[in-house]
Amino acid sequence: MPASSTTNEISSAVDTAERCPWCGDDRLYVHYHDTVWGRPEYNSLALFEKLCLDGQQAGLSWITILRKQETYRAAYDHFNPEKIVQYSDAKVAGLLANPGIVRNKLKVQSIIKNARGFLDLQEKGIEFSPFLWSFVGSSPIQNSWRSFDEVPVTTPESEAMSKALKRAGFTFVGPTIVYAFMQATGMVNDHMVYCPQHAQCRSLAQ
Repeated sequence: MPASSTTNEISSAVDTAERCPWCGDDRLYVHYHDTVWGRPEYNSLALFEKLCLDGQQAGLSWITILRKQETYRAAYDHFNPEKIVQYSDAKVAGLLANPGIVRNKLKVQSIIKNARGFLDLQEKGIEFSPFLWSFVGSSPIQNSWRSFDEVPVTTPESEAMSKALKRAGFTFVGPTIVYAFMQATGMVNDHMVYCPQHAQCRSLAQ
């Protein structure tokens, strides 16, 4: 996941280069698009955090969760699965009262269930990052979209990953959420071909 971003770290001027249309001109979103989205991520804990956060956006927009990312990190012990699985009822109650995160009981419980799933895989000798990357043959899929309308919301790979994650005990990991996760973590390069970041992500994949 990206390092903590402050207003000062985000460019004060948005350049004129064409970008993928989804990020608009919100400076936080543009910064996320230019420095995080689509770049291959191989760290297991970073992937766990992103998967959990993508689940939190169900029914909401990603920018809503992105603005709360640092609060989520503080609330969930920087997404340390070993700490999360030990949460008491009092801790859960505190999370449900925390205005800095989405106060939805199912979503709060989801992160705890996902932490259990992460550790269960680990106990079976399955490292999270290789497990996830196996669904794309361990190498980023390079797409060449010219229109945002061409981009799918699910793929056979996201459907397969979704089913495997559910079997492992994860929740809020439907194929649409999983595909958004795959896009963000560079398992697929879904930047538009005219976007400067398309070539950047392609080069990182190589």
